[in-house]
Amino acid sequence: MTIEAMAFDDAKARRNAMILAASQAIFGATSTALVVTSGLIGSTLAPSAAWATLPMALSIVGTALTTFPISLMMRRLGRRTGFVLCALAGAAGAFLGAYAIFERSFGLFLLGCLVSGIYQASASYYRFAAADTASPEFRPKAISWVMTGGIVAALVGTFMVMATTNLFAPVTFAGTWVVMGALAVIGAGILLFVDIPLTQRHDAPSGRPLGVIARQPRYIVAAMTAMLAFGIMVLVMTATPVAMLGCGFSVKDSSWVIQWHALAMFVPSFFTGSLIQRFGAERISAIGMLLLVGAAVSGLLGIHFENFAIGLVLLGLGWNFGYIGGTTMLTETYEPEEKNKAQGLNDVLVFTTTAVTSLMAGKLLAWFGWAGVNYAVFPMVVLALVMIVWLARHPYGKPVRAA
Repeated sequence: MTIEAMAFDDAKARRNAMILAASQAIFGATSTALVVTSGLIGSTLAPSAAWATLPMALSIVGTALTTFPISLMMRRLGRRTGFVLCALAGAAGAFLGAYAIFERSFGLFLLGCLVSGIYQASASYYRFAAADTASPEFRPKAISWVMTGGIVAALVGTFMVMATTNLFAPVTFAGTWVVMGALAVIGAGILLFVDIPLTQRHDAPSGRPLGVIARQPRYIVAAMTAMLAFGIMVLVMTATPVAMLGCGFSVKDSSWVIQWHALAMFVPSFFTGSLIQRFGAERISAIGMLLLVGAAVSGLLGIHFENFAIGLVLLGLGWNFGYIGGTTMLTETYEPEEKNKAQGLNDVLVFTTTAVTSLMAGKLLAWFGWAGVNYAVFPMVVLALVMIVWLARHPYGKPVRAA
């Protein structure tokens, strides 16, 4: 049982959502820079082109390994303390990555990326934290508000890469990673203003066993939707800068494409919550999956700049609908005292999937080319759509609580 019932306070929820949106913007800028540069750095430091996306994969492995422990830590210490500590870990990872670039050490760079994953693991909870004190009516909007921080991230992150690529010339990208570390420190400072009270003692009963929660049909489909939406997005996004470089495009070209992609990921968040309220999370998630198919088709139609650009925009839109839809469904499957373990398992599953797909990106690109990366999207989309339709057609797929 909780120490006190979760009190809905939409005024506090709005304030927290704005702070978390700013924090999302800071984190997103560092994440965008990592996406744009890690594969390119990997292609120069790795012993083989097939391992070029290993740095990106290791950052997601770091996320997958720490997601659940961070959830338990926040249950004990609170959201604010957990968020601040993890942002500082992200700064340490970025500074280590910059040092590795100076030293031309692939191993150290991988370690820096792995540690940076801790920051992403904590940032994945920003959307849930925004919902903690929100009423059921405001909750989808609170989640969406946090995601709008990615709009600023898309602009800042890509311009930062272009401005800092040669900051410490001739050592390419070292300056980018130094700035990434500085931004993470700033992000830690902003997170000090989050106000989400502890609602549970760390030694208090925590509701149903995790196995019972995770066996709910709605939990299964919600987690699967988020896993596949994020996994597909990371698969294609990770391969894009390396593929564009191989097709004769510049770092600046790939930075622009990633920027448009990131804007497409987060601009819809202004209205995704309202769409979910009107049409339901299942329908919006299904539309997101169809948009991901459109992204793959664009990639298969050619290797011109517009193919990459249109494909990555559709990829971002599809991710937004699928991921926010899945997140909203998940919040309807647990009680307040169960949130940490329910959210923790979900994000472990999500980031384990994205770790696998990010590693697959380099292998598929090396073995089957850009077309192989895009063909891999189709079976994952089919699986997601089958699961969503299955949920919608069964009464036991309905929400168990209005949360």
